Amino acid sequence: MSYLVLARKYRPQTFDQVVKQDHVTRTLMNAISSGRVSHAILFSGPRGTGKTSVARILAKAMNCEKGPTPVPCNTCRSCREITAGNAVDVFEIDGASNNGVDHIRELRENIKYMPAHSPFKIYIIDEVHMLSMAAFNALLKTLEEPPPHIMFIFATTEPHKIPITILSRCQRHDFRRISLDAITRHLESLCIQEEADIAVESLGLIAREAGGSMRDALSLLDQAMTCTEGSVSHAQLLDILGVIDRKIIFDFSRAILQKDITYVIDIIDEIYHRGHDIKKFYLVLIEHFRNLLVVKMGRKINKLVDVPAHEIELMVDQIKDISDTFLSQIIDLLFKEENTIKFSSQPKLALEMVFIRIFQIQPALSIDVLIEKLDALKNGIPWPNKDNSNNNVPHVPPVTYSEREKPQGMVREATCQNSPVPILTQGPLAASTLNHDEPIDKILERMLDILSEKHPCLAAYLADSTLKDLNGQRIKIEVTGNKIECDRVEDPKNIAIIKKICSDVVGKSMDIEINTIPIRDNKKKQRADKAGQLKHEAINHPLVAEAVEVFHGKVVDVKIL
Repeated sequence: MSYLVLARKYRPQTFDQVVKQDHVTRTLMNAISSGRVSHAILFSGPRGTGKTSVARILAKAMNCEKGPTPVPCNTCRSCREITAGNAVDVFEIDGASNNGVDHIRELRENIKYMPAHSPFKIYIIDEVHMLSMAAFNALLKTLEEPPPHIMFIFATTEPHKIPITILSRCQRHDFRRISLDAITRHLESLCIQEEADIAVESLGLIAREAGGSMRDALSLLDQAMTCTEGSVSHAQLLDILGVIDRKIIFDFSRAILQKDITYVIDIIDEIYHRGHDIKKFYLVLIEHFRNLLVVKMGRKINKLVDVPAHEIELMVDQIKDISDTFLSQIIDLLFKEENTIKFSSQPKLALEMVFIRIFQIQPALSIDVLIEKLDALKNGIPWPNKDNSNNNVPHVPPVTYSEREKPQGMVREATCQNSPVPILTQGPLAASTLNHDEPIDKILERMLDILSEKHPCLAAYLADSTLKDLNGQRIKIEVTGNKIECDRVEDPKNIAIIKKICSDVVGKSMDIEINTIPIRDNKKKQRADKAGQLKHEAINHPLVAEAVEVFHGKVVDVKIL
């Protein structure tokens, strides 16, 4: 046949023509220029990313009459033969069909002979992971110490299947999937050369279906160009390739986010009757919602979401009023039901049931929003309905306070009309408003409140202290605790801190006397029992129970301050 498919017609002939594998081609060109080319090289990566093409270019670069050179001339005898695929000194071997130990033994016999007219005899083994274990073992010694005129180039899509003994003897280069934008631009340039009238939007669709493989993209473009004479419309391309229009995907996700179950079922029915693969459609939806979540997070979008720029704009508009928590809930359910769709004998019905379950999801709220709602519930402030979730919060009567003539900013007790729970507020200390008739235990309580805010560790050491006397210029404090706690309290720095706070509370300079009484560790058990009792009371408090019921939550932990 005289017709040459695009994948062969436009195969790269120099390193510069290879698309988006610069990390490999640049390394090889530098190695050739410096004379440091390895005798055994392994190319690994997804299909259609240029492994075999780069192997041929490397063979030309090594055997070119001007070489070894990083830029083969493509005009000498060796370059022309390698391009045509009939070079006598370059052997391309299919590892899938020549995978036996006898084939490797034959190869070992042939490498003894010098090349016919080139500097090197080069063996390119494609899909090398298909060789048998016996074949790999037969290749080991030859691969480690080949004759100086021999060079091996291996290519594989599954490097994990190659024995480590082979990998350790090769210089490995990993090829990457080609980005959607790079494939689209390359297809656009080929359409100009072929004088084919195909819209950029359609080329983007071809690039997406190729899945990062340039060879697959060229094969699909070949199919699109031969389907009709003249220009190829987007609708024709959808029918030819049998792919789902991206507009349907966006309409589907919009219906899910707006909870339009009728429209969702209608789209599923249309896709089914058009003969599209339901399971493939489901995978496309998972990828689409993953992209929506990445766009919602708003960081490194262009790197993490491989879609055209206009689709990113559509995604931003679609999820501007949707929380990332709700998107995470949808993706989580889609992943959990993937096997249900994959192995179902009726995938259409299974798909409908998955999205019916999604519509039953109540959007979860973030921790920040929950805290704001709890504060609003406590203070009786109505919560505005700012999003599309159920944010109705029952109205709580306002809190009224009974002041006890305490200094401004000190700890004040406030009682709620509907709850006996004390509500504490704090602010800056104003020592000048001290009530000197106040009981001394209340004065110690106020001192501990200030210490808890400024020096929490010291406040913990004084948790079991007692103010024994307040007379004239002297204040006496008795501290009960273990030896470590007593030693810390008697530290001169901590005594100075306690003296300063005592003077601030009392309103004048005071001398301080601290008596420490070490006790055994059984005191800790009493504290733990007391803490457990406080936690039990907090969990069973009516206000806590009401908050759990309103927000459908659960108590995770209780902190004793």
